[in-house]
Amino acid sequence: MAKLKFRPLHDRVVVRRIEATEKTKGGIIIPDTAKEKPQEGEIVAVGPGGRDENGKLITMDVKAGDRVLFGKWSGTEVKLEGDELLIMKESDIMGVIA
Repeated sequence: MAKLKFRPLHDRVVVRRIEATEKTKGGIIIPDTAKEKPQEGEIVAVGPGGRDENGKLITMDVKAGDRVLFGKWSGTEVKLEGDELLIMKESDIMGVIA
């Protein structure tokens, strides 16, 4: 993807969902109506970080390009430059996939 013309503020990140496979391990094809939204994504953009009570910048633990897991109802869905993306706080991310 070309460089996104959107910069999240504070401790927010922009995530693109990674689509799940359409078949189970046994070869059964899952119809669109039965699929859940994936809870895995790739970070597209990262804000500068939050601030503590003294005003000191707290750096982010994630960076653009990281694959992450997040909660089922995390973030706000937006459409930017034709892509469906999620904007969420860093605290909504459960972990980075190595």
